[in-house]
Amino acid sequence: MENLIQLVNKIQRACTALGDHGEESALPTLWDALPSIAVVGGQSSGKSSVLESIVGKDFLPRGSGIVTRRPLVLQLHKIEDGAREYAEFMHLPRKRFTDFAAVRQEIADETDRETGRSKGISSVPIHLSIYSPHVVNLTLVDLPGLTKVAVEGQQESIVQDIENMVRSFIEKPNCIILAISPANQDLATSDAIKISREVDPKGDRTFGVLTKIDLMDKGTDAVDMLEGRSYKLNYPWIGVVNRSQADINKNVDMIAARRRENEYFANTPEYKHLASRMGSVHLGKVLSKHLETVIKSRIPGLQSLISKTIIDLETELNRIGKPIAADTGGKLYMVMEICRTFDQIFKDHLDGIRPGGEKIYQVFDNQFPAALKRLHFDKHLSMDNVRKLITEADGYQPHLIAPEQGYRRLIESCLVLIRGPAEAAVDTVHGILKDLIQKSELKQYPTLKVELGGAAVDSLERMREESKRATLQLVDMESGYLTVEFFRKLPQDAEKGGNPTHSLFDRYNDAYLRRIATTVLSYVNMVCTGLRNTIPKSVVYCQVREAKRSLLDHFFTELGKKEGKQLASLLNEDPAIMQRRTSLAKRLELYRSAQTEIEAVAWEK
Repeated sequence: MENLIQLVNKIQRACTALGDHGEESALPTLWDALPSIAVVGGQSSGKSSVLESIVGKDFLPRGSGIVTRRPLVLQLHKIEDGAREYAEFMHLPRKRFTDFAAVRQEIADETDRETGRSKGISSVPIHLSIYSPHVVNLTLVDLPGLTKVAVEGQQESIVQDIENMVRSFIEKPNCIILAISPANQDLATSDAIKISREVDPKGDRTFGVLTKIDLMDKGTDAVDMLEGRSYKLNYPWIGVVNRSQADINKNVDMIAARRRENEYFANTPEYKHLASRMGSVHLGKVLSKHLETVIKSRIPGLQSLISKTIIDLETELNRIGKPIAADTGGKLYMVMEICRTFDQIFKDHLDGIRPGGEKIYQVFDNQFPAALKRLHFDKHLSMDNVRKLITEADGYQPHLIAPEQGYRRLIESCLVLIRGPAEAAVDTVHGILKDLIQKSELKQYPTLKVELGGAAVDSLERMREESKRATLQLVDMESGYLTVEFFRKLPQDAEKGGNPTHSLFDRYNDAYLRRIATTVLSYVNMVCTGLRNTIPKSVVYCQVREAKRSLLDHFFTELGKKEGKQLASLLNEDPAIMQRRTSLAKRLELYRSAQTEIEAVAWEK
């Protein structure tokens, strides 16, 4: 099962290369799903010494204040006995370090490259792989030490910033917490135990490590702590004895230090019964075995997550579209395809596949009829107005039987009012069609979006003018030729104006004029009823139908005349979209590779 840890190491390195550090991201993240061991402790808790004891090498920066200012992902690889130890950084992939003092310096230098020399912190991890016959296969994440006070040159917020960074790692359910606490301090005040208890109250993910056991006051020991009576965890506490500062100053060999550690537990009466499960070597083995077990249990969940994420990534890449073609023919084809998609989305809105087209029906069913009702023809046909128009139409010679010219003038003066609602219907439908164009998104091609949108609007303007001409013609036709049958059906008795023996005065009395107004209003209402049906037909034929048929015809004609450079300028894609496509493609490659490798390991179980 050692392949499991190596596999997780490989995936973690690939995640970091893609900028996935387990932080908030709009892109799917695999890092958070991978089991890991995070090393947590306060400053001066002996955290760095524990790591060096597990590795068997003196390789971590030392000093006062906050030394670890970036997460260090430490991947240990066991190699065959007798092979030479070496280290590799992910940011220096072709360079092997055999001098571990140089490793220490590179960690410090790489930290400064990211954070500067301001003693600030960064959540971007450093990846370090160490290959040695003296280690077990294991991955540890060394986090900045928890502190209570900012040192000179650091912002006051750094205390909270470090706690937030540590919490962001250890609060994830796949994180195993290695809580480092010094034995010569009260466990109740341990920074590591305090924050671990907050994110893992049951202790299911926490391993406790006691350091500085050899530095406890005379007459005291750590037995109660090591046996879990002071603070109980689900896993046994492990004690370690690190090198003293004097040992570090004398460059005492780490292998010799391990030997002295074993001798300390074996020869100290208080700890002799616990010696078999104490020491840094035992700690490394326990963590390695536990990590393998956790990874093994997570494989089904990882496979499910990876399969789902691959589908999501492929869907998103299809939505964004393919990269821009290099040749002129390819560019032209790509522009044509984008235009067809644009045109189809526009049609889908009109045809009800997408929302928006129903607003056109609202114009014909509600707005246009309501506008006709608001014309108030009855007010236009007041007695005074009817008398005025009838008299003017008669001229110097009064009408003999019926005021035909007066009827025509009255009808024409009413019908001309319908032009307003008819034009408004045309303009309103034009506005709806323009809005639907804006919904045909082309975010990744801003230049093409402007060109295409402009061409589509120009086409709609031409269609509006044609629709307005045709629609107003329908109104003018009603004025140009009246429906004779309507008047033939009217009663023509002498009482209603057909008797030539009536005096001129009687012929213009209110009752007579009121009958004329009623007749004209009936005729105008009949015309309005007809136009309520014919004007929508004209608008749909000239605007909606024509937009569906030839919205981009003129644009396609001009497109064929463009050269390669002009086509390239149309496909000047939004840099953010290009960057996202690249990120998604790389991430998809990572997930497919991880899927293949996890399946291969799963078959070995």
